[in-house]
Amino acid sequence: MAELSRGVRLGVDVGQVRVGVSRSDPHGILATPLVTLARDLTAADDAVPADMAALVDLIAEHEAVEVVVGLPVNLAGKHGPAAAHVSAYAARLADVIAPVPVALTDERMSTVVASRRLAERGVRGKRQRAVVDQAAAVEILQSWLDAQRRRTQ
Repeated sequence: MAELSRGVRLGVDVGQVRVGVSRSDPHGILATPLVTLARDLTAADDAVPADMAALVDLIAEHEAVEVVVGLPVNLAGKHGPAAAHVSAYAARLADVIAPVPVALTDERMSTVVASRRLAERGVRGKRQRAVVDQAAAVEILQSWLDAQRRRTQ
């Protein structure tokens, strides 16, 4: 049985306005919130957007071996406009951070689950909006890590 290779993974929740980022421990057990980045929608086509440049820095800082991007599949399992948008983002990110691989994973309910968990902890309103993207990135990465572990047991 192949084990998950050792190394930090970054989880990424791509939104229209913000990008939530989480990280795992080197053993791939636990995802924790890291940062929320503002999307840079003004970069020229031939320039690296500021949010992707920040991800490059985070990959270097944490010596990440892989980036896991949440793909917003709808509840029926179909890929809508949001999935196409995130797929394009992931493809561009893969070019920018190569040779670090980018994995796409189903993140059907990550923002809903993250919002509910934050609300249960009493984090609401503006404070919730500030961290919900990071929390969604944690949900994305944690479910991916758990799935990798199940696959190798």
